[in-house]
Amino acid sequence: MFKAVDGSGLARVDFFLEEGTNRVVFNELNTLPGFTSISMYPKLWEDSGKPLEKLIEELIELAFEIH
Repeated sequence: MFKAVDGSGLARVDFFLEEGTNRVVFNELNTLPGFTSISMYPKLWEDSGKPLEKLIEELIELAFEIH
Protein backbone atom coordinates (compact mmCIF):
# COMPACT_ATOMS: atom_id res chain seq x y z
CA MET A 1 0.00 0.00 0.00
CA PHE A 2 2.76 2.44 0.93
CA LYS A 3 4.55 1.92 -2.36
CA ALA A 4 1.27 2.11 -4.28
CA VAL A 5 0.77 5.72 -3.14
CA ASP A 6 4.48 6.53 -3.64
CA GLY A 7 4.90 7.05 0.10
CA SER A 8 8.10 8.13 1.78
CA GLY A 9 9.18 8.59 5.37
CA LEU A 10 6.82 7.10 7.90
CA ALA A 11 3.37 5.57 7.79
CA ARG A 12 1.29 2.97 9.54
CA VAL A 13 -0.79 0.40 7.67
CA ASP A 14 -3.79 -0.94 9.57
CA PHE A 15 -5.36 -4.24 8.60
CA PHE A 16 -7.63 -6.98 9.88
CA LEU A 17 -6.91 -10.70 9.94
CA GLU A 18 -10.03 -12.73 9.18
CA GLU A 19 -10.55 -15.47 11.71
CA GLY A 20 -10.78 -18.89 10.12
CA THR A 21 -9.39 -17.88 6.71
CA ASN A 22 -6.34 -15.89 7.89
CA ARG A 23 -7.08 -13.51 5.03
CA VAL A 24 -5.51 -10.07 5.48
CA VAL A 25 -7.92 -7.20 4.78
CA PHE A 26 -6.55 -3.67 4.30
CA ASN A 27 -8.19 -1.06 6.54
CA GLU A 28 -6.22 2.20 6.44
CA LEU A 29 -2.94 3.78 5.41
CA ASN A 30 -2.10 6.39 8.03
CA THR A 31 0.60 8.69 6.64
CA LEU A 32 0.74 10.70 9.86
CA PRO A 33 0.66 8.21 12.75
CA GLY A 34 1.08 9.31 16.34
CA PHE A 35 4.73 9.93 17.09
CA THR A 36 5.09 10.72 20.78
CA SER A 37 7.00 8.54 23.23
CA ILE A 38 3.70 6.90 24.26
CA SER A 39 2.37 6.35 20.71
CA MET A 40 2.13 2.86 19.25
CA TYR A 41 4.23 3.67 16.15
CA PRO A 42 7.55 4.31 17.94
CA LYS A 43 6.79 1.54 20.44
CA LEU A 44 6.48 -0.98 17.59
CA TRP A 45 9.82 0.13 16.17
CA GLU A 46 11.43 -0.05 19.59
CA ASP A 47 10.11 -3.60 20.05
CA SER A 48 11.76 -4.51 16.74
CA GLY A 49 15.09 -3.25 18.09
CA LYS A 50 15.15 0.37 16.86
CA PRO A 51 15.04 2.94 19.68
CA LEU A 52 13.04 6.15 19.20
CA GLU A 53 16.17 8.31 18.89
CA LYS A 54 17.57 6.13 16.07
CA LEU A 55 14.21 6.09 14.27
CA ILE A 56 14.01 9.90 14.34
CA GLU A 57 17.61 10.14 13.12
CA GLU A 58 16.89 7.83 10.17
CA LEU A 59 13.69 9.67 9.24
CA ILE A 60 15.56 12.99 9.18
CA GLU A 61 18.32 11.49 7.01
CA LEU A 62 15.70 10.08 4.63
CA ALA A 63 13.99 13.48 4.38
CA PHE A 64 17.28 15.12 3.37
CA GLU A 65 17.93 12.39 0.76
CA ILE A 66 14.47 12.77 -0.78
CA HIS A 67 14.21 16.55 -0.69
